[in-house]
Amino acid sequence: MIDSKLPNIETSIFAKMSKMAADNHALNLSQGFPNFPSDPALNALVDQAMSDGFNQYAPMPGDFELRMEISKKIENLHNHFYNPETEITVTAGATQAIFTIIAASISKGDEVIIFTPAYDCYAPTVELFDGKIVPIQLKPPFYKVDWQEVTDKISSKTKMIIINSPHNPTGMLFSEEDMLQLQTLVAENDLLVLSDEVYEHIIFDGNVHQSASKFEVLADRSFVTASFGKTFHNTGWKMGYCAAPERLMIEFQKVHQFVVFCVNHPIQKALSTYLKDPNHYLKLSDFYQQKRDFFLHLMKGSNFKIIPSQGTYFQMLDFSEISNESDIAFAERLTKEFKIATIPTSVFNKGKKDFKQIRVCFAKTDETLAEAAQILKQF
Repeated sequence: MIDSKLPNIETSIFAKMSKMAADNHALNLSQGFPNFPSDPALNALVDQAMSDGFNQYAPMPGDFELRMEISKKIENLHNHFYNPETEITVTAGATQAIFTIIAASISKGDEVIIFTPAYDCYAPTVELFDGKIVPIQLKPPFYKVDWQEVTDKISSKTKMIIINSPHNPTGMLFSEEDMLQLQTLVAENDLLVLSDEVYEHIIFDGNVHQSASKFEVLADRSFVTASFGKTFHNTGWKMGYCAAPERLMIEFQKVHQFVVFCVNHPIQKALSTYLKDPNHYLKLSDFYQQKRDFFLHLMKGSNFKIIPSQGTYFQMLDFSEISNESDIAFAERLTKEFKIATIPTSVFNKGKKDFKQIRVCFAKTDETLAEAAQILKQF
């Protein structure tokens, strides 16, 4: 017998809803992946790297040329230099990076502040290493952080604050003022930050991504994670990276080498070439804003209350004027009866608080979005 280290953890809501979508032949707007292909030019670079023989282990921290391109990208965008030799590690997606950060940082009794609704890997990983989650509930409709509440929740046991901007599932962005408040708190209380920035290049309406890398004191205390899969429409490749100051990266790599050691070599070689053209990621916001706006235009006149997403490729839909059902029951009925799968967001909230909101993914073809809007406007 095994004594479960995570006795209360069930199958993720993403897996449940995707299976329900498949079982009911429903449109799948639940799990966050595009239903269109990645750039054929990038695919060709992977093929070329395999033909060129890059099929054995990559260096443990990642291909050096790719780490150099990541370093250049961050410096150009956020005016902060990470040494590619010692401060960047290529990972098997952002989730592996997040797991490794927490494994390297959190010990028994350490408290970690998270903002709920929160991506579902944060809390279980903290619990796995005997840390304690201190949740702070963000509230609709705008899901803004109350920094006085954060201040009040910090204790002598607080070790880390986890942030996510652009924010999944709400589409909220941390402002410059938010980041400055965070910077002050972590400096005054000697805290670490895990900054989940996987949607860093998907920002709308002229807003600017406020990376933890931008703020000198904050960058010195932060692990920053990002995702190539989210950026380049190939989530199944599971490619990401972590950037952090050397003293933190040393501890990260001690764990990383025993979790995966290294990640897919030919894809790293392909990305090192592909990143040399910044347009491959700088045009992403325009691409996804067109999809968001197209979907919202089609949803005009619906009975859902909608505040446009500020970033990510997710949109929250408030159904409080449509049904008194729980969001889980509503999402299940949508899938089984109306053949469209979404994500109920209460599962990400403190105490599973139900604000009568579902999340849809608009990283889909225009044809899929049009079909989805037609179904949803029936309510």
